[in-house]
Amino acid sequence: MRWKESTLLLLISPDGVEEAIDCAKAARHLDIVDVKRPAEGSLGANFPWVIREIRDAVPADKPLSATVGDVPYKPGTVAQAALGAVVSGATYIKVGLYGCTTPEQATDVMRGVVRAVKDYRPDAFVVASGYADAHRIGCVNPLSLPDIARRSGSDAAMLDTAVKDGTRLFDHVPPEVCAEFVGLSHEAGLLAALAGSVKAADLATLTRIGTDIVGVRGAVCEGGDRTTGRIQPHLVAAFRAEMDRHAQEHAATVAAAS
Repeated sequence: MRWKESTLLLLISPDGVEEAIDCAKAARHLDIVDVKRPAEGSLGANFPWVIREIRDAVPADKPLSATVGDVPYKPGTVAQAALGAVVSGATYIKVGLYGCTTPEQATDVMRGVVRAVKDYRPDAFVVASGYADAHRIGCVNPLSLPDIARRSGSDAAMLDTAVKDGTRLFDHVPPEVCAEFVGLSHEAGLLAALAGSVKAADLATLTRIGTDIVGVRGAVCEGGDRTTGRIQPHLVAAFRAEMDRHAQEHAATVAAAS
């Protein structure tokens, strides 16, 4: 599954069924509903029955994403977890390569995930996720993710932040490095996804560098708090409006320069 043209998609991450219902109320403003469990980490996995319930709660035409977790280097374990996510109803499977310290380990894990997922559902979409703050946890370098995703047969490369302490994506990987990440992903035929306490103020940069998917939670929660706040439909709508505004401005700039 590939897109030939770069279109910024909005991925929203509810932490349970109640928030998923709020996402459903704002369904026309978002592109992907992402199931995670923040209590278990940046890409913490939720329960299979929660994935199923959220799949039932959101419109059928909205793809459902599920995180497999901030995983260790245990390829068999992770492959089984990924299969569980797709069996439960997710069509986007995200794997946080938290415990992989080398590109070889990360590729090994992702190859197992790709096989497990696509043997069951060939049209499923597999995302190899790394961390902008990799230096703080000792996992693979962010710029190695596109090659890991390509070599494993994944569909997208993603960066998030592992430690949710108030620092953000651009605090660890500045815009020019994110642009390099996006470029490497596109050269490999992959989508490039960026997340990590992304705010509306980041959208101009994310649009300019050609990001394909932006993942948010805190930005659409009351009080901007991803942990204690709850997703609000009106905040989802406002975030989408900002996305659309920046897309139009960027398109006008490109047209004027051509």
